[in-house]
Amino acid sequence: MRDERLGAVAGAIEAYLARHPDAADSAEGIARWWLSEGGLDASLDEVRAALGRLVEHGLVDWRQMPDGRRIYGAAADPATGRSH
Repeated sequence: MRDERLGAVAGAIEAYLARHPDAADSAEGIARWWLSEGGLDASLDEVRAALGRLVEHGLVDWRQMPDGRRIYGAAADPATGRSH
């Protein structure tokens, strides 16, 4: 996967979270709903890779659901406890 494509997908996720700071969804939901709102068509692999990058940088966090799915959302700022 090209690094610039991964950056575009990650940027689109960040932009969505800036507009909807309390949003949370699975990688599948992010690909289907969040990115399509911005006109970006991304594969599930691209979304998962971008989410991995955003988690590594502390911008996105995830929680495990009882059915095993991961739900992603904006990470809380340690100083304020609010979403980035």
